[in-house]
Amino acid sequence: MGSEKRLYILDTNVLMHDPTALFRFEEHDVFLPMMILEELDAAKKGLSEVARNVRQVSRFIDEMMQQQEITNLEDGLDLIVPDGLDLAKCTGKLFFQTAMPEAHSSLLRDGSFADNEILSTALSLRKTNPKQNVILVSKDINLRIKAAILGVPAEDYYNDRALDDLSLLYRGTRSHGADFWDHYPELESWSEGGRTLYRFNLKEENGWYPNQCVSIGDHNGVEAIVKSVDKSSVKLQLVDDYYEGHKNVWGIHARNREQNFALNLLMDPDIDFVTLMGTAGTGKTLLTLAAGLAQIMDKKRYSEIIVTRATVSIGEDIGYLPGTEEEKMTPWMGALTDNLEVLTQPQEGGEWGRAATNDLLASKVKIRAMNFMRGRTFLNRFVIIDEAQNITPKQMKALVTRAGPGTKMVCLGNVEQIDTPYLTETTSGLTFAVDRFKDWAYAGHITLRRGERSRLADFASEAL
Repeated sequence: MGSEKRLYILDTNVLMHDPTALFRFEEHDVFLPMMILEELDAAKKGLSEVARNVRQVSRFIDEMMQQQEITNLEDGLDLIVPDGLDLAKCTGKLFFQTAMPEAHSSLLRDGSFADNEILSTALSLRKTNPKQNVILVSKDINLRIKAAILGVPAEDYYNDRALDDLSLLYRGTRSHGADFWDHYPELESWSEGGRTLYRFNLKEENGWYPNQCVSIGDHNGVEAIVKSVDKSSVKLQLVDDYYEGHKNVWGIHARNREQNFALNLLMDPDIDFVTLMGTAGTGKTLLTLAAGLAQIMDKKRYSEIIVTRATVSIGEDIGYLPGTEEEKMTPWMGALTDNLEVLTQPQEGGEWGRAATNDLLASKVKIRAMNFMRGRTFLNRFVIIDEAQNITPKQMKALVTRAGPGTKMVCLGNVEQIDTPYLTETTSGLTFAVDRFKDWAYAGHITLRRGERSRLADFASEAL
């Protein structure tokens, strides 16, 4: 294909997923079949993100028509990026279907099917413009398979990906052997505020980020966090020790190196945004709740914990739930209540002490639905976004921008367990957050890899 100008036919699901997709094809042209406009019109009602995206697509097209004062669309519209969108300039045109397609294949038996209408349009365009590169862009795998059967070039939509492959995602850690110190003989060391810090000059190497977790040597070696990175040097600070026999966070000790790093990130008041990724049983929710309770009840750093998550079922929907907002959210918060049971076991006081502790914590831990977050501002709160792999980048932006002064936000998730349609490991809001915040001085990330729930859970996560 090279640099040859192409004509991209956009499927409805691409625009439902990203309304700015119209402006993502640089110098190439975009084509919208009539069936796409029909499907957009059918999906415009409601308060879901898909409905909002569909309405935005219509507004983009209407705005271009008004700007260019065009009523006859046979010659297409110039794709002009609207003000306020941080996108590169595109010089292509937007074309619409102005004639009914012919049925070009007996494989397309029923033209009433939307996919078959789109494929018929693609085949007509290829017949009437044999020299033009016509490419179908869809997030529907089955439609791409159908297109391949009919010889129509088809591609997935890639512009919504945070990165090309999940293996490239920032993991938040660096490991070095015991010979690390030999590579930096000019290393400086000093104490500041009761903490040990190191500074060394950077050589020709990349991959150092603020608040990155660094392990040097074997299991009993040095554990540190990068406090600052500039063009010439890196400053490290030794972490607090939360292992058994040392400090604890609300009675919780770290069971492995990643958990110790996670507790340091969660307990650091200078870090406003923390992302924890890991498979089931790695301790994401327990560590986060323990850190939140310790900083609310003991340190008085925050006023309360706010917990929210995407309400995506793992199985069939069980229908409407009665009660208040908090009562409706309770079935989705099983992980929260399970971990609170672990954290609310007083050593003394028996049943009375346990009941008093539960009542106290209930007043400090609030469950909120994601649906009602727009327009809110959280002041001095410890906000936990659970199951963050199931939210889109736009939803992630809407949630994180709720943070007011003194608020810390923590995102938890496992990108191997995505239940939201059209979201993948590389397009999840959690993946975007990890990738976009890795260079920010007030954000931290760690990927937890070792399960600590039980030997049964560990074996099941590997064997099943």
